Amino acid sequence: MKFITGKHLSRRAFIGRMGAGVALPFLSAMVPAGRSWAQGSESTPTRLVCIEESMGCAGGSDWGHARNLFAPPEAGRDFTIGNDSQLKPLEAFREYLTVVSSTDCHMADPFNADQIGGDHDRSTAVFLTQAHPKQTQGSDIHIGVSIDQLHAQRFGQDTVLPSLELCIEEIDRGGGCAYNYHCAYTTSLAWATPNQPLPAIREPRAVFERLFGAGDSEQDRIDRRKTDKSMLDWMMTEVDRLSKSLGAADQVALDEYLQHIREVERRIQLMEARTASQANGESREMPEAPSGIPGTWEEHMQLMFDLQVLALQSDMTRAITFKTGFDQSNRTFPQSGTNKSIHGASHHGNVPEDIMDFHRINTYRTGALAYFLDKLKNTIDGDASLLEKQQSFMVLPWATLICTTTFDAHCCSWAMPMVRWLATCMSPLKSARQWQMLLSPSCRDWVMS
Repeated sequence: MKFITGKHLSRRAFIGRMGAGVALPFLSAMVPAGRSWAQGSESTPTRLVCIEESMGCAGGSDWGHARNLFAPPEAGRDFTIGNDSQLKPLEAFREYLTVVSSTDCHMADPFNADQIGGDHDRSTAVFLTQAHPKQTQGSDIHIGVSIDQLHAQRFGQDTVLPSLELCIEEIDRGGGCAYNYHCAYTTSLAWATPNQPLPAIREPRAVFERLFGAGDSEQDRIDRRKTDKSMLDWMMTEVDRLSKSLGAADQVALDEYLQHIREVERRIQLMEARTASQANGESREMPEAPSGIPGTWEEHMQLMFDLQVLALQSDMTRAITFKTGFDQSNRTFPQSGTNKSIHGASHHGNVPEDIMDFHRINTYRTGALAYFLDKLKNTIDGDASLLEKQQSFMVLPWATLICTTTFDAHCCSWAMPMVRWLATCMSPLKSARQWQMLLSPSCRDWVMS
């Protein structure tokens, strides 16, 4: 006679050795005997990934809005993505998208004359807190708790990292910035408390080691990297032992997961070697950047997205913030079709030709999100992909807080889209929908509801 005991592998199980540890993906062995995937107590974590896109987009201008450069013309489920839409790179993922347009963000507005012009200096902090920052350059900063941290308090207490904060451009600024605002407002998306901003990680290597360890000390990590070995090479005995205890399907899933880790680590190693030695006479897009930073924006974005996929797949964290640019950045994107800097292009003065230059940059940058969505769609999490989990609630707010015309502004006319949300909302919301807010409610109402 067989007895079903309910014995199973813990979702928090990991393999490790010599200061390195690898959390496991969701395997069938983690589901108690006699239960389905959906009945697994930890099979459907609620995840939140918040991505900020700085400096607005061309669809926020009167001319761009009239031509649907961002928001689809139709409200409801049957919206279309036009050929000129900034969302065109995401058309393959239309069934997963919810677009909310024509909202307002009053907390990012200037509240008095001294704050006029300081839009870039406060918008990042407002994005996820939906609170108005105290105008100060001293230590008495104050704004609010960001939604990712509220999420982490509710859903991240059982994970190794309650939250993970990432960025692409240099944000290591201290003290005061412009318009009498502390630089923390300009650089920090995540706020644990109203006066505690959380620093973001820019270097892929630092993110990798945050997720998987790689030595008991910094010297251990330096010595290991000199061996040209993968972190996984140090724990093959543990990997083999675990693999032999798993079923065939779990063995394949584990192998694919570890191969993904190995590939990301290899790409980081190649990038570090290339940027350190300037091999083959390659020129760098950012010659002043540290050797641990990829030489191009595209490579940097892809590595950071790959690391986020690993963090979600291993359930190391359930709350991620990602700042993809720095306000007032002068970075250029020649592959977009224009050589203008993104900040310079954002000041288009309502000139149609200049608006379209800005739109080309917006559309090109949006294409990076398609890479992330594709990775999520092709990464299995138990019985479905990370993107297709029916019982999970993964929200990917991708938004911008600046509505650009001649000057930077946050308060646009009610008919104009200003803050947009792209989200995969399988449950409780229905996906593939365009919500056009005719009365321009504050985005605080959306974020905090």
